[in-house]
Amino acid sequence: MACLVFWRVVRHLGSAVPGDLGDPLLQSWQLAWGAHGLLTSPLHVFDANTFAPLTRSLSFSDSLLGYAPFGLVGSGASAAVARYNVVFLLAHALAFAGMYVLVRQLGTGRTAAVVAGAAFAFSPFRLAQVSHLQTLSSAGIPLALAMLARGHGITLRRVTPDRAPPRPAWALAGWLTAAWQVSLGFGLGLQTVYLLLLLVAVGVLVSAVRRSRPPGRLVLASGLGLAIFLGVGAAMAVPYGRTVTAHPEARRDLAQVAFFSPPLRALITAPPESRLWGERTAPLREGMSWRFEQTLAPGLAVTVLAGLAPLWGPLPRRYRAGLVAGIVVLVALSLGTHGPGGGRAGFLLLFEHLPGWQGVRTPSRLVTLAWLLLAVLGAFGVQRLVRLAGRPARVAFLAVLLTTATAAEGVNTVPVATPRPVPAGLQLSALPQPVLVLPSAEFEDNTVMLWSTDGFPKISNGASGFRPAGLEALRAVTQEFPSPRAVLALRTHGVRSVVLLRDRIPGTPLEGAVERHREGRFGLHLVPDTRDDPAVVFLVDP
Repeated sequence: MACLVFWRVVRHLGSAVPGDLGDPLLQSWQLAWGAHGLLTSPLHVFDANTFAPLTRSLSFSDSLLGYAPFGLVGSGASAAVARYNVVFLLAHALAFAGMYVLVRQLGTGRTAAVVAGAAFAFSPFRLAQVSHLQTLSSAGIPLALAMLARGHGITLRRVTPDRAPPRPAWALAGWLTAAWQVSLGFGLGLQTVYLLLLLVAVGVLVSAVRRSRPPGRLVLASGLGLAIFLGVGAAMAVPYGRTVTAHPEARRDLAQVAFFSPPLRALITAPPESRLWGERTAPLREGMSWRFEQTLAPGLAVTVLAGLAPLWGPLPRRYRAGLVAGIVVLVALSLGTHGPGGGRAGFLLLFEHLPGWQGVRTPSRLVTLAWLLLAVLGAFGVQRLVRLAGRPARVAFLAVLLTTATAAEGVNTVPVATPRPVPAGLQLSALPQPVLVLPSAEFEDNTVMLWSTDGFPKISNGASGFRPAGLEALRAVTQEFPSPRAVLALRTHGVRSVVLLRDRIPGTPLEGAVERHREGRFGLHLVPDTRDDPAVVFLVDP
């Protein structure tokens, strides 16, 4: 189903990425670096080859370290693109599978589980995040919840851990899966941490009220799993905390939160890439400050099905009320400064008072959990319809109809973009390092990072979730390259090689830089046999 919905990605598996040439190229580099860093220097995996000489550059964005095993296959830019596309498709397939097993564990049949899986994996909201692999990679949340529920014998129809046979291995697997989700980054990992800690607190409270004692093996497995989960979270948090301390510009402020906060109408607004709803909701997108984070529609089909469950679904009333309340609270939080009381009674409570939330500038991604609960509620709505259908033939027709209706809302016009190839004759890893490729800018450097997956040479280029002040200053001064001020800045920054891309400099201040150069002046040397190449190389005396 993922391959059908994103058939353009399949057609261009090794040559183009979905969406644009921004974050997908950054994340292609991340997937490649994860394996390389863990194999060559596991204790310093966050000290990546980009942004040289800055340290911990992997922590400048969500690390995607949990996908590191994929980086063991292939090398270079083409392999990095193919690897990214495979993981992109897998993220959708796993999201489907995760929701399927979760609602099956909670007590639904297969038809309801398939519909819920399609609703969670192919919602219009996810089309807005098509360039953000860290947000699409949400499968670990429902998978972990399903495993933990199985380990503790929990369904939404009955909660009887004292009578259900303990399954310690499943409980441990649930915590390990949650730890894997956190290892992908804190964009969704932070939500996962707080969700599971809240569920642990509720579970302890319920056990205390009922005066029930879970089996010892289950307590041991859960305790061990929780310790590993918190340990992974702490290990991931350390480099990010140090990065914020070293780079104050990485801190999020209320102005950023307000910019990315979606208005209430965002909940019924689809991104333009949605073939079914994109054009129909275009008027609602007008005036949005950043529509990539402000088109949150979960899909009409799952919303209608979820609306059936509280009215006459098979769930006990307290569970229906709990799911509806959870959706309402999470939606209110996801609206950021457009939430209750201008956000003061919602997201800003988290932002200002709880650890970790100060690093979040996009409250809208909290709808990932809201739409997870919506899919669960929708599954029980489907379950009621299945019971009413009765006969197997009718159930089969209903299954096809509802699955098609739900998945159709994920059909899209997402384009694919082809990265620029490495210039002929250029091998970054063969040059004295660090290397700076000019011109350097946010979208330019994403491509250079992709090129660096061939050998991982140290480069001063980089793109991330924020702009380090040092790199911004270097970008500004090198606009006048090869002036004495620019060369002094390069030397101060430790740069040993400069690569000038001829096809990127027309119309910029760098045009004519080769002609302005005087050999040896200011300790700058042109590599003669590159003078007429697409990439001109200069060496900088240390």
